[in-house]
Amino acid sequence: MLVRLLYASRAVDASAAAIESIFKSARQHNHDQGVTGILVYGDGVFLQAIEGGRQAISDLYGTIQRDARHRDVVLLDYEEITQRRFGGWSMGLVNASKLNANVLLKYSDRAVLDPYSVSGKVSLALLEELIDTASIVGRS
Repeated sequence: MLVRLLYASRAVDASAAAIESIFKSARQHNHDQGVTGILVYGDGVFLQAIEGGRQAISDLYGTIQRDARHRDVVLLDYEEITQRRFGGWSMGLVNASKLNANVLLKYSDRAVLDPYSVSGKVSLALLEELIDTASIVGRS
C-alpha cells in the first residue's frame, strides 16, 4: 500500500552546507527504501512530502522526528494514495527563496514559506504547483 506523508520542520542549522547534507542523505536513503518526494526549504523551514510503502514512510517519519537536525516537526497530512505524485524524485529540492513571491502569496498571507500557518492541503497544493512549473531540481 502506498501512502503520502507531508510534514514541516525547522532546521537547527540552516547553513547551505547543512541543507546540502540533509538533501544528500535523504536522496540516498530514499532511493534505497523506494521512497520518493520533494523537499522545500526557506528561511530555516522545511516542507517535505514523502511517498512510498506504509512501513517505509512510517519508519522514515520516526527517524525525522528523532533527527537532531530538525526541530518543531509537525505532521501536516497523511493519506493512502493510488499512485505517486512525486515519483520522479528520490528527493526533489526547491529553494523557496528562489521562487517568485507570487507563487507563495497564492497559498499564504505572506511571501514566505510557512507551512505552520496553512493547512496540509494548501501545502500540498503548493508542492503540486512547483511540479507543474518545473521549480524542482534533483530529478533522479
